[in-house]
Amino acid sequence: MNKRVTKLASYVVFVALALSLITSGWGSKTAHAAAPTITNSGGWNETAYVEWSPVSNAQGYNVYVKAASASDSQYQQIDTQLIRKYASYWRADAVGLAAGSYVLKVEAIQSNGTKESAVTNALTVKAHDRSGFAFASNSTFGTGSGAYNDNGTLKSGAQVIYVTPQTAQTVTLDVKISSTGGKQTAVGIGEILTLRQKGYDTTPLAIRFIGKVTAANMSGQLNSGGFLQVKGKSDYAPMNMTLEGIGNDAYAYGWGILLRYVGNVEVRNLGIALFPDDGISLDTGNANVWLHNNDLFYGSAGSDADQVKGDGSTDLKKGSTFITISYNHYWDSGKASLVGLSETADFFVTFHHNWFDHSDSRHPRIRTGSVHIYNNFFDGNAKYGVGATTGSSAFVESNYFRHVKYPMLSSLQGTDALGEGTFSGENGGMIKAYNNLIVNAESVIYANSSAGTTAANATSFDAYLASSRTQSVPSSTHALAGGTAYNNFDTLKNTGVNAANIDAVSNVEQVVSAAAGRLNKGDFTWEFNDSVDDASDTINTALMSKITSYATSLVSVGGNSSTPTAPTDPTDPTTPTDPTPTSVVHNFTTSGTTSSFFHIQGNLSTTKGTVVYSGLTLTQCLKIESSTSIGFTTTAAKTLTLVFNSANGTKIKIDGTDYAMTNGIVTVSLASGTHSITKTDTTNLYYMKLE
Repeated sequence: MNKRVTKLASYVVFVALALSLITSGWGSKTAHAAAPTITNSGGWNETAYVEWSPVSNAQGYNVYVKAASASDSQYQQIDTQLIRKYASYWRADAVGLAAGSYVLKVEAIQSNGTKESAVTNALTVKAHDRSGFAFASNSTFGTGSGAYNDNGTLKSGAQVIYVTPQTAQTVTLDVKISSTGGKQTAVGIGEILTLRQKGYDTTPLAIRFIGKVTAANMSGQLNSGGFLQVKGKSDYAPMNMTLEGIGNDAYAYGWGILLRYVGNVEVRNLGIALFPDDGISLDTGNANVWLHNNDLFYGSAGSDADQVKGDGSTDLKKGSTFITISYNHYWDSGKASLVGLSETADFFVTFHHNWFDHSDSRHPRIRTGSVHIYNNFFDGNAKYGVGATTGSSAFVESNYFRHVKYPMLSSLQGTDALGEGTFSGENGGMIKAYNNLIVNAESVIYANSSAGTTAANATSFDAYLASSRTQSVPSSTHALAGGTAYNNFDTLKNTGVNAANIDAVSNVEQVVSAAAGRLNKGDFTWEFNDSVDDASDTINTALMSKITSYATSLVSVGGNSSTPTAPTDPTDPTTPTDPTPTSVVHNFTTSGTTSSFFHIQGNLSTTKGTVVYSGLTLTQCLKIESSTSIGFTTTAAKTLTLVFNSANGTKIKIDGTDYAMTNGIVTVSLASGTHSITKTDTTNLYYMKLE
């Protein structure tokens, strides 16, 4: 009897204790969602981005941005279309940010309404370089920033539309079509632009492209030539429009962009590949157009023998003026840029910080116009760099010409007259050259100096070598064919360039190769073989194969969160478990840049030597360059080991701190959290271990 009483009493105590634990929260803790694990984040030009691992059972995500110093009440939710799903991670890009420091918050939402969030470290956002004639004070519109203010933020009242492979034909926008303000709902990006052509609607418009948008996706939206046409009502019509790619993997794939009669238009951060005829064509009557940070790949083969790589990558003609073409990456283009066709009046164009990467010719090829060409990287160009004809004037300063056959040519004189015959008998133009670095050129003939690779010739020359950037070229020095003298536009006109912001020529290769092209150099990688590709103007079949076989890794667009919500702070009271494996190894020889744990961005190489480590023979490395980054997150203290092949004392940056290697090894103790590996010195990374 006493034993039964004792057992009954014990049972009552157990039930009471269990009820107490449940009501005190023990039973409810398992209902909380896990917070997102941020794997990579960073800032770029007027953009910040974040990547995170999928959260189990999350129905969707919201993402917010605020200035790093602002209170949490200042978080602004970004558009859901800026959130995208990839095979093994999610990503969001906040665009339209003025230069400064920001944080991004990722919020995971469970089906029961539970929300958990994670916040990035402070991210540095830089401003785009708004220089050149598109920003000259005396230009038609004074800016080429399109839908954006010159500080990088969207203009007041700006409209935003998103063009994806799924929405190109269905995206809608109400467009004004009459002087009384009447509107029509346009369906598809093509109809939107057609209605805007009427000229009644000049509302700032940002057209944001996401993912690989193909010609098939754009069916019915392109003109008969295969172009997405942005056309104004008449010459220099104000459009206030930006066409931009989101992230590092937006493509106009199989189609080009045609600008005609437009004013204040910007095209940026797009990969343009397999285009018909031209990649971006500024056809007629355009002003204040800014083409920047695009990747220009091969076009479709044309009918002419010299169009196997496509025709012009960025061509402009017929009265297009106050144009800036900057920070673009030309990948082995055949004819990079034609400037002028049948003009009779002067016009003004700037080329700066472009990477002419083993492209062949026309960097640019100029008729009639006045063109400022500075801080470009001419990198292994098989035919020629700058070509001046038909009375044009070009100021070529502080560029790096590396193994360019003929850096500068004027038609029917100098090097061209010695047998190249590039310009089909047209009259010559004039080039003023100053402070350029020229390495391994076959011929440069200056009118007033024997500093070139061929002796000076006062009457038949390639360029006039100035002793200062402000020196005027005397009228007595003129083109042999046509007699045109240099017009000294660079000393007489506002070029939109602050001389203090021109990079030292010794830094051009590093600056341009790191900054040209799309965000973080885009998602397309290729390493040219200088010993072959410098002198070759034939199509690179392996490169073309990679371009034509490119497949996007984008799975879907949108955060899948049904309703916008106010941001919440993490409140999960449970103790997190460590999702980081006990030991993580990454071997670049066997795995390249593919990893389910590390997020790796950068270029691989098999020509940097061999490393033997821990019984392994390592033959492929990640080149540590300005654009290289490795991100990862741990929730417990770990030790990181990196294996290089550089001399003692060479440094690598880990979480913002420089670490010197000894015998090719760097070992660092890390606390839990998000970590990053970036460049301090140029080196080569073969192997990583986290344990």
